[in-house]
Amino acid sequence: MKQSSPLHYDRLSQAFHWVTAVVVTIAFILGPGGFGRMMRQGVDPATRSDIVWHESLGILVLVLTLLRLVWVALRPTAPQFAMPGWMHLASRLVNIVLWILLLALPFTAFLALGTENHPLTLLGGVRFDRLPVTAESAIAHWADWGDVHGLLGDSIMWLAGLHAAAAIFHHAILKDGVLFAMLSQRKSR
Repeated sequence: MKQSSPLHYDRLSQAFHWVTAVVVTIAFILGPGGFGRMMRQGVDPATRSDIVWHESLGILVLVLTLLRLVWVALRPTAPQFAMPGWMHLASRLVNIVLWILLLALPFTAFLALGTENHPLTLLGGVRFDRLPVTAESAIAHWADWGDVHGLLGDSIMWLAGLHAAAAIFHHAILKDGVLFAMLSQRKSR
């Protein structure tokens, strides 16, 4: 007998999803405009709480994403929903691009900091004055990595908005349970 698909993601997948969404949004909001220009003008990033929080949350996004990838490989079966093939394909593509962006954003930040010789400043007074590995990498001078990081940051927010809109569409129009799959299931009495 074929086992049916669960109706909800497991609680750890739900927690990873929502914590990542909140952390990315806050990091985006705190992302300092003109960061490179400020550093070239001699502003110490440790004196700017928005920079310290942005960079600390960026590291948290990287850690959460790596942990999520491990969990995706180990977790119970994810819910499956009946929907047209194009919707499955669109969902899969959006999810793949979101994963790529979650990994690319921290790495482009490292490249931007390394190639501009800016320090990485984190909460608790943790500071790395030089990131020589990124500054000396083969791709260090392929692009203005600060601009790439900003573009990817904008892209992830637009794509996350599309992802959220699709979940609301599934909930309000299709009424197929897709949104509830990522919300905590209630225990029946």
